[in-house]
Amino acid sequence: MEIRNPIPPFSLETALEKVQLAEDAWNSQDPIRVSLAYTIDTEWRNRSEFINGRENVVKFLSSKWQRELNYKLKKELWAFTGNRIAVRFEYEFHDIQGQWFRAYGNENWEFDDNGLMRRRFACINDLAIKEQERHIV
Repeated sequence: MEIRNPIPPFSLETALEKVQLAEDAWNSQDPIRVSLAYTIDTEWRNRSEFINGRENVVKFLSSKWQRELNYKLKKELWAFTGNRIAVRFEYEFHDIQGQWFRAYGNENWEFDDNGLMRRRFACINDLAIKEQERHIV
């Protein structure tokens, strides 16, 4: 049985820890490492894409980080209760042509009893920026 600490119900301390663990994993840009935080049958909505299952998470993230170069993410705890956490985030990246972007958004997370994320719903907006306008370096 897979367990991914911290497990719910979350306190302020454990919710903050869960958010930092997610930020660290995503900043590794390692799709397999990231996917291990999710249930085998995880459900995602990422922008207008619906992704189901850990295997598809790996495919999605592999493709994402081939397009989004020099990706750097910052997550912030927004709210938590029981087995749910809400975060706001921003990340920056550039495309193959060198155009930089900042993406802003919110995520709603739901965890199983073992601390694996079973549902992730993300709303994301992109803004083209100049390299010197980056916040996250």
